[in-house]
Order: sequence, then structure tokens, then C-alpha cells
Amino acid sequence: MSHYFDSNQASASDRRTVEVMLHDVAFSYETDRGVFSHGELDSGTAVLLQEAPPPPSHGVLVDLGCGAGPIALTLGLRSPEAHIVAVDTNDRARQLTATNARRVNVDITTMHPDEVPDALRVDLIWSNPPIRIGKTALHDMLQVWLDRLTEQGEAYLVVQRHLGADSLHDWLTQHGWNVARVSSRKGFRLLHVQR
Repeated sequence: MSHYFDSNQASASDRRTVEVMLHDVAFSYETDRGVFSHGELDSGTAVLLQEAPPPPSHGVLVDLGCGAGPIALTLGLRSPEAHIVAVDTNDRARQLTATNARRVNVDITTMHPDEVPDALRVDLIWSNPPIRIGKTALHDMLQVWLDRLTEQGEAYLVVQRHLGADSLHDWLTQHGWNVARVSSRKGFRLLHVQR
């Protein structure tokens, strides 16, 4: 059985269009089978897009675990002068994000995690992280990416409460990060993480 976090998707294509209407931007994007949240905007992603404060106008802004790209697209529309990087292990997800970026006319760089330069430093991370990859893999991924934050950099992570949002909050705090709960809506916690 294939998972959305697998690199190569063998599942047959089934493209669907999703409409996103936020208070400041509106766009449509295509999803496909084998990519996270096929056919709809995930509820957690919606909480992140609605509740996170406006992104900085410049700098390197990362959508970690981009799926079909709704977070990266929102970052690109809100901060057109910033460098938007969308990262995912799933080849189909990166291809969809690139296609959706052209469709919405925003400049997004898509990358597999192995392609990311070691020297890349990040001003902002927005992520609905892939909790289902398992706690160890999730922690390893977050440690790598949070370590890329600049001194003033920050991350916003949305996690379902019953899938371990509070234990992730505790783990981040234990590893020296300043963590605050920005909001709690629809069963999701939005966590703000800084050095």
C-alpha cells in the first residue's frame, strides 16, 4: 500500500481541483491521488492558513511537507518578494506544487529533502507535518529543519490534538525550543516555535 510520504506513487492519477478562500487571498489548486489531502484542503492546513500571522515580506519561507502546495501557494501570494521553498519526499506532490505555482503565477522552488543545500538558512517554516511517518522520523525531520532557522526565524506547526500535538509541544520544549500554542481550533493545535 502506498502512503502520501512515499517518494514514488504507483496509484492511478485522479486529479481534482480545490478552491481556497482566505480573508486576503483566494486561489484554486489541483490535487491528485497519492498526495496528502486528495480532493480537499485538509482541516489542519486550513487552521494554519487562517490563524498564523502574516509571513515576512522577504527572506526564505519554507512549506515543509508541501503536498499539492496550498501552504506554499499562500506564502507566495502573501509574500511575492520572498523566496518560497516547498519540500516533500513525494515526487508527485512536488510536481503538483510546481504545476499549481505556475497556475497561480507564484514563484516556488520545489525540492526533495535530499536536494536541500546544507547551507540553506530559513526565516519561516509553515508546516502541517507528516505525523504518520512515526515519532522518530518526525522528530529527526523537525530537528534538521528547525536547526536551519535563522536567529530571528520562526516556525508554525499545525498538529491534530489526538495525534500528539501536546507531546510534540513537550518534546520541542525539552530540546531547547521556545514553543507557544497560538490557537486551538477544530481539534488542531497551532504551535509557534523559535530559538
